[in-house]
Amino acid sequence: MSVTAPAGFEAAGVAAGLKTSGALDLALVVNRGPRRAAAAVFTSNRAQANPIIWSQQVIADGEVAAIVLNSGGANCFTGAQGFQTTHATAEAVAEHLDVSAGDVIVCSTGLIGEQLDRDALIAGVAAATVALGALGAHGEHAARAIMTTDSVPKMVIVEGSGYAIGGMAKGAGMLAPGLATMLVVLTTDADLSAADLDRALRAATRGSFDRLDSDGCMSTNDQVTLMASGASGITPEPDAFVALLSDACMSLMLQLQADAEGASHDILIMVSGAATEADAVEVARSVARSALFKAAMFGNDPNWGRVLAAIGTTSAAFDPYAVDVSFNDVRVCHAGAPDRPRDEVDLSARTVRVLIELHAGDELATIYTNDLTHEYVHENSAYAS
Repeated sequence: MSVTAPAGFEAAGVAAGLKTSGALDLALVVNRGPRRAAAAVFTSNRAQANPIIWSQQVIADGEVAAIVLNSGGANCFTGAQGFQTTHATAEAVAEHLDVSAGDVIVCSTGLIGEQLDRDALIAGVAAATVALGALGAHGEHAARAIMTTDSVPKMVIVEGSGYAIGGMAKGAGMLAPGLATMLVVLTTDADLSAADLDRALRAATRGSFDRLDSDGCMSTNDQVTLMASGASGITPEPDAFVALLSDACMSLMLQLQADAEGASHDILIMVSGAATEADAVEVARSVARSALFKAAMFGNDPNWGRVLAAIGTTSAAFDPYAVDVSFNDVRVCHAGAPDRPRDEVDLSARTVRVLIELHAGDELATIYTNDLTHEYVHENSAYAS
């Protein structure tokens, strides 16, 4: 059920004709209340799609009645016509649901620089409002409708004490942090204010989506939206809600990592002994974004020299000649020199754990990434065809 698991929410996924395949391509998630509190985080890319520009205005008052999402086109760099399409989509949702267009968030995903078929979108909105439902397959239909290069829908449900959190996500490429790193909708029937939701969402995304750096490419359309209906009548303790929301976000993030375009390895880059958490993140991210390192992982090569070369480009506080590096618990580098033989490392499994010990402090962080494969290059070379 994903987003429809918490009380007060309905969803639908329909085929509006935006995808030439005829697949589901428009999703609608509606908050029936009694509360319509919401929070959102957006890409920090300065090149922002029209739905991002629109939705940043919508979320300003902390109230959202519905969110409409389409695949089949990003509606980015499409000029005034593209923004008018976003506005018209929100107006159509508002008309069918008898709400304000200023309370409708819009999300789009797909190819940049192509106009969306406005008539198809408007017709799709009408069809989605007819198809709305709170039970059964409606949540899964919505999750499938937002897929682009995804191979599977991403969904999650977590249960709290008398309330629930549901979620859906899309993303298989352009996964790099900027508050949000993909399209995500989270719902809860907890009774929380917009300010409470904002604090919780930022805490949860900081340790999950912000740590996913699959290919170092930041999208123009990324956003994560959290809506609360208050239908349970339960106001959870703040720390407990953040913990549960973090679990939901982490589950979706790991699903995104596992479905990254063409990947054959899911890589955890763990940095310990850093002077600050920011240093740990910077060091781990430098490795995650190294094409040489990622290519080595594709070749099952525990090339620790590429790790040290990558972290040496950072401004983090550490001595490169005091660093230890391990692959899957085999320490191949100690104090900046060879340690165990590389042939003791088995990288044949899907999951790879890289531990970088800086010996410069007590802070740590983990970045999640993937390897660089022939399939990734092929898929992205043919994306627009």
